[in-house]
Amino acid sequence: MQKTITINLTPEGNLQLPLEIREQFSNGEQYLVITGKDTITFRKAPKSGWQELREKRQLLGTDPNPLSNEEICEIVKEVRKKAVRR
Repeated sequence: MQKTITINLTPEGNLQLPLEIREQFSNGEQYLVITGKDTITFRKAPKSGWQELREKRQLLGTDPNPLSNEEICEIVKEVRKKAVRR
């Protein structure tokens, strides 16, 4: 069922959505904002599936300079050292 509501734009540029609308959004999910001449629509962004990920990976092709296991281990050690210092 479609419903029409009025919302406000705050001076900070935020939209004030009523609780009944906010409850329909989920933390961490992404949304598409589709704009038209006089319309703005929010839609949940489609989640990428494994097949789509595989297709994108195939488009990239083989890395001409792949990292060795030793190089990967060294990078992980460096990142962990930096994380401990913080």
